Amino acid sequence: MLTNTSSPNSAHAISRRELLMRSGSGLASIALAQLLSENGSAATVPSSNHEPSSQLARARSVIWLFMEGGPSHVDLFDPKPLLNKLDGQPIPNSFQLPVTSATGSHRMPLIRSPRTWSQHGQSGLWVSEWYPHIAKHVDDLAILRSCWADGLNHVGSVRQMNTGSVLAGRPSLGAWVSYGLGAINQDLPTFVSMTDDKLVRGGTSNWGSGFLPASYQGTMLQRQGPPILDLNPGASVGHLQQRSRLDFLQQLNQHTRQQRPGDEQLDARIASYELAHRMQSAAPEAVDLSSESAAMLDLYGINQPATATFGRNCLLARRLVERGVRFVELYCGSGSGWDGHSALESNHSKWCQVSDLPIAGLLTDLKARGLLDRTLVVWGGEFGRTPFSDTGAPGGKNYGRDHNPWGFSMWMAGAGIRGGRTIGSTDEIGFRATENRCHVHDIHATVLHLLGLNHFELTYLHNGRDERPTVNGGKVIEELV
Repeated sequence: MLTNTSSPNSAHAISRRELLMRSGSGLASIALAQLLSENGSAATVPSSNHEPSSQLARARSVIWLFMEGGPSHVDLFDPKPLLNKLDGQPIPNSFQLPVTSATGSHRMPLIRSPRTWSQHGQSGLWVSEWYPHIAKHVDDLAILRSCWADGLNHVGSVRQMNTGSVLAGRPSLGAWVSYGLGAINQDLPTFVSMTDDKLVRGGTSNWGSGFLPASYQGTMLQRQGPPILDLNPGASVGHLQQRSRLDFLQQLNQHTRQQRPGDEQLDARIASYELAHRMQSAAPEAVDLSSESAAMLDLYGINQPATATFGRNCLLARRLVERGVRFVELYCGSGSGWDGHSALESNHSKWCQVSDLPIAGLLTDLKARGLLDRTLVVWGGEFGRTPFSDTGAPGGKNYGRDHNPWGFSMWMAGAGIRGGRTIGSTDEIGFRATENRCHVHDIHATVLHLLGLNHFELTYLHNGRDERPTVNGGKVIEELV
């Protein structure tokens, strides 16, 4: 510490990390590097060009494909022959029931998977017919079949998958990455979020900075119209006039900063204005798809009505990581589109069609450009779905599955991950994670590790306590790394 432990927001009582952080997001990574080196950590030490120099840093960027609403693992990536055999029967007593259930659906009968399953690739991994295009990439996928989480409803569960906690107030994983590594491209946001349909359950807390400075929060790209609003000055405003406006605004900001030293919110606001100005030259080109070939648009399904919106977002994600954006999160079915309590057949048919071709196109494109080796791609929702019915009878058209945080599947690809394999397992009906259980904190710890960050050493002093991105838990999933 520079002085005593009085108010951490005082100009005369700030930590070394806070002092460096206020100098800019790039210097935040220098402060982190110093702290890690003092503790002998093997986590990343950013070099002068903001690239992690640790040999543990396999990824430069992350693309998180968030299937909001809870895709059914037992109908996509985790086949269960016993579930098919017990179709229509009550759940056997040998399988532990949930302690609580909002709908009482554990009394409903077991429901077989209605889809055909096939083995794919040299690895022979099983994928259902709902994902025929992604199935062609199984040799690049490491499927986590034993994920579990703490939330039961969408708001808390989406928030936990983003922030590590079902409660509001903590920084999102993308914000921690921005804080820990800084920017690669100073003219673009470090952390970007995109939705495809509606507002995300839980809103801005899912890409917020929590108790971290506001400059680390995600930038939301618009669903319709220009991805980033107000990038260009009005037609009547010339370059010199715009430059004069910005210079005058900078003078006012600096005057206010002198009157309010140590105000992190003010510093973050000033930094956001400065980034907005730099984005006026860089962002329009980054989000402009007019230079992409017709073949590239077809690859992502942008010319097809069902896949146009999510395909556009996937292509934007590739363009952003190509230009140095650290963390890009894409919501598919935002507003809990995958929430198949009833009519799961039509629900999942829709969202699998929406996501299958664009995701396969993204993997193909990243690999062809040599970007997959340094980009970590994560697929999953906030939880899975139960093997028993929530509504409807076995074989009926309106059957659905309830929320299942006790066991579900996610997958990762890229960043040196060895694909073509499964990690962990659920029980014989796909209800609970049993072998090599992977909690949300473990998933976050692994993502940070692949970026070269140690989830225990990456800390921020808040209310007198060193806070960590995985709270005080989490372990790296060694089978992945």
